[in-house]
Amino acid sequence: MSRHLAIRAGALALTALCSASPLAAQYPTQPPPPLPLTPAALPPFQEATLANGVRVILVESHRNPTVAFRLALPAGDAYDPAGKTGLASMVAALVTKGAGQRSAEQIAADIESAGGGLFAGTDDDFLSIAGSVLSESAPLAFEILGDVVARPTFADAEFELARTQTLSGLQLNAADPGFLAGKYFRAGLYGAHPYGATASAATTRAITRADLQAFHRDRVRPRGALLVVAGDITMPQLRTLADKAFAGWTGAPAAAPAMPSPPARSRTEILLVHRPGSVQSNLVAGNLAIGPADSSRLAASIVTNILGGGADARLFMILREQKGWTYGSYARLTRPRGIGRFEATAEVRTEVTDSALVELLAQLERITTEPIAAPEFDAKRNAMVGSFPLSIETPQALAERVATVQLYGLPRDYLQTYRTTMSAISVAQGTAAAKRVIRPTQALVVVVGDGAKIHDKLAAIAPVRIVNAEGDVLQASDLVPKVIAAAFDARQLSASRDSFVVMVQGNPLGASVVSLEATNGGWVVRENTNIMGGVVSQQTTLTTDAALVPASLEQAMSMQGQPLKTSVAFANGKATGSAQTMSQQGPQTITVNADLPAGTIASDALQAALPAFRWSDGATYTVNVFAAGKGTVQPVTLKVVGSDTVTVPAGTFDSWKIEQTGGEASAMFYVAKESRRVVKIAPVGQPLELQLAK
Repeated sequence: MSRHLAIRAGALALTALCSASPLAAQYPTQPPPPLPLTPAALPPFQEATLANGVRVILVESHRNPTVAFRLALPAGDAYDPAGKTGLASMVAALVTKGAGQRSAEQIAADIESAGGGLFAGTDDDFLSIAGSVLSESAPLAFEILGDVVARPTFADAEFELARTQTLSGLQLNAADPGFLAGKYFRAGLYGAHPYGATASAATTRAITRADLQAFHRDRVRPRGALLVVAGDITMPQLRTLADKAFAGWTGAPAAAPAMPSPPARSRTEILLVHRPGSVQSNLVAGNLAIGPADSSRLAASIVTNILGGGADARLFMILREQKGWTYGSYARLTRPRGIGRFEATAEVRTEVTDSALVELLAQLERITTEPIAAPEFDAKRNAMVGSFPLSIETPQALAERVATVQLYGLPRDYLQTYRTTMSAISVAQGTAAAKRVIRPTQALVVVVGDGAKIHDKLAAIAPVRIVNAEGDVLQASDLVPKVIAAAFDARQLSASRDSFVVMVQGNPLGASVVSLEATNGGWVVRENTNIMGGVVSQQTTLTTDAALVPASLEQAMSMQGQPLKTSVAFANGKATGSAQTMSQQGPQTITVNADLPAGTIASDALQAALPAFRWSDGATYTVNVFAAGKGTVQPVTLKVVGSDTVTVPAGTFDSWKIEQTGGEASAMFYVAKESRRVVKIAPVGQPLELQLAK
């Protein structure tokens, strides 16, 4: 008998023996009942206050050779001065980009050599610096922490880089419907309260290096700061390292400004953020809620999870699984230091926007009026109880949770008793909390989508106000594109041919040639782009009249070998044809049938038209642009946001810096002041630039 046959025979014999054994008959068929829950066995919290006023909490544990820390200060986004929203977050972004005698690169290298990481950021209320290192490197980590919090350099180069990155991020956000929904929801709920503010390009440009230094001087002070440390270190060691690191850092932060009260809401109201051409609508519905230390907070968190806590929650199961209206729908309860908010979200197809909103509001109403079944409540509550140990499993996670308990005024034993407290919450307590926290009849609803297609149906649900993506108030009549006076003088155009090198993450990986050719009474715009040896290629031919009003568009594109074709004809104020675009599901063909207001140009003519604008400091123009990929007309805004000396392969040019917003994508154009040529194009949110080569 072979070895394998022998093993198999032995296994069969053993199975037969076990099945015939009295022991097998006694094997339990049900799992044993769970043991009673007990408080979490955390190491005792040791507390101290340093001479400069920093409050220190240590959770000492020598199980792993690591030390994690979080230093939190009352210097969050709510403390941004008027007109300079985003200042606190920029301070946080820069404190690790040069401090003491170390540059940004040296800080990163030293922390990595210590086997850890360092992070700084803000939330509504606090500026935090957090990290972790191997315990043997704790002296180095505290030395860097001390420099970062007390002695940041705010180097000019790092400041300008951070501001540029922030502006690019804001441009990208402006094209993100999810970001817009959250922005306008917070603004609508909180009004003039700082929790409702969002940084803009204007507030970001208003920030100076002197502002960073003043904010740091006034708010990043040791009195009122909290340092939580968890891991392999003793209190005497910690005090020695902290005293040395924070030497010379003294004082208290400036008095907190008075916070205005958020507006009251007595009925359901809808804010429609008009985003022409959107194929889906982003919904956010909710209301102001409770603070972090409210006695019903834990019960409310259970109810919120039942409603929208994941793929097994009500909103997900109904709006996605039953109705097929969305990829997902969720709910959450925020926890700032002051007034929190409840919100439920969904992204749905344009044609079912009103139906989805009605159903979402109905589910909010249902959870506040109908008793929750005990099995549903128990399952969600028990899942939250069971997953809690994972949230304090590592020193980093434990330091974060301990800091949260202290900063938000939660009971001292909150972490130790979380599971026992949660497990004792009843269905009745959950229902009572739902009534307090979820108020659908007083909800603010924000819908980001194509207002022309959804406004009338939304108006049948609740009163509707309309704004565009920039926040400008619109009327229902504004949802249909209107004639816009010519923003450029087409008589200033001349035939041209510009060659660009396509830079991807700083590397030349392609080329693009754009030409404007005069014809009998009109123009032909040709474009030929090839990136990464044909991985992406595009050939465009657009014919227009003398004023760049389109006559025909033919476009062939290839993405990773997948051919895409667009063919559109323009006549009698209409665009008709078809366009193929790439989606997550593959090639998608849309039928084009759009009305074109007088003066509309095709998006493929926008670059060619730039030399014909009258550029000057602060100049702003709006143009109706037909986007073939969406088959819609959208207003595009071009604004001079500054001047820049641009060096590209074709030379160095003193240029206007022109920000394009609206349309299919945002971009920054650089137009040479003397020749009026486009010398550089930087699409927002993409790791590429087009630089003029000749």
